[in-house]
Amino acid sequence: MKLLVYSHFFAPSVGGVETVVLSLSQGLSELREANGGSEFQVTLVTQTPAGNYDESVLPFRVVRRPALHQLWRLIRSSDVVHLAGPALAPLLLGLLARRPVVIEHHGFQTICPNGQLLIEPQGAPCPGHFMAGRHGECLRCNSDEGRFASWRLWLLTFLRRFLSAQVAANVVPTRWLGDLLQLPRITAVPHGLAASQPISRIATPSNTPVIVFLGRLVTTKGVHVLLKAAKILLEQRRSFELLIIGDGPERAALEQFVRDFQLEAKIRFAGRLNDDQLEAALAQAAAVAVPSLGGEVFGMVVAENMVRGLPVVASDLGAFVEVLGGTGLTFRTGDAADLAAVVGRLLDDPSTTTCLGQGARQRMLQLFSFGAMIDTHARVYRDVCLATRKLPGRNSD
Repeated sequence: MKLLVYSHFFAPSVGGVETVVLSLSQGLSELREANGGSEFQVTLVTQTPAGNYDESVLPFRVVRRPALHQLWRLIRSSDVVHLAGPALAPLLLGLLARRPVVIEHHGFQTICPNGQLLIEPQGAPCPGHFMAGRHGECLRCNSDEGRFASWRLWLLTFLRRFLSAQVAANVVPTRWLGDLLQLPRITAVPHGLAASQPISRIATPSNTPVIVFLGRLVTTKGVHVLLKAAKILLEQRRSFELLIIGDGPERAALEQFVRDFQLEAKIRFAGRLNDDQLEAALAQAAAVAVPSLGGEVFGMVVAENMVRGLPVVASDLGAFVEVLGGTGLTFRTGDAADLAAVVGRLLDDPSTTTCLGQGARQRMLQLFSFGAMIDTHARVYRDVCLATRKLPGRNSD
């Protein structure tokens, strides 16, 4: 079967979508038929320049920044078109070419003009204004972009929603997201992670519990909420350290907050770390904090640290609650006092961290395996081919 995977962003760009698309494309490329041949011939199309990335090691073809007529030919020669999000150009071309189109939703672009389900001016979770018909709220939310841009984003949401209702299948990583999108032909396929050894945790030299944040330093990740919680814990004379791993446009402002409130002794910014440095840092972690405000449809950082056997404290966003499944701790999204209270309970009872970490790892291995993700995607592609009466290798209309 000839499978075209379209992802606007791909390596060397770094992010959750890029990670999922890479692992999915690799896994599908390695599936074999009974005769030993490849079941899927994968071509990945992206708008990301190659830079210094060595794509020759990949088991699939990569086409970067094709012209519109090239994209049309690639779609016409495919049996199934998989889109990482409702990207309009390939979505329209796939429907025009009458190819089975599968959209995997990595965001909220069909129910929120800014795609984040976040009220931008306040950085607060959106209660669902677009789907509730409160469109004036949507236009005000994006008004900082200018009136034309705000109206454009709003109108494109209607278009993406209409077109997504026409495709062969809509794939979501959580049932929670599927319930929000309310699109036809939805299948929930959790992101799968390869099994690995649990992290070998070691105590810090000072035996001070270390809480770790791992991610991009952008507003939606809620790091400022975590810093406010740290300030509360410090005022309570709690013994802890906070390690911020990652970089981004908010770093300078966050570092200034730490200086303003004299938190330097408790909070350290590590910046970006390579794989070995990251594992060494996480080996000293008592817990991982994920205080995101919105924009999360699964939570790769939650899942990755569950696999490591680390306890996770996360905001009570629907995706996080579903992935954790009771094997982590949650707090009210955006509420620094509640986050401080939850972390305080962990600090008071260190034995809880071990139980949570073990339960989280077991849950990931049972329900979020890499093999299950690949097999379920393959089944979706086979089903849409059969449903459209289109056999692999036959590309005529």
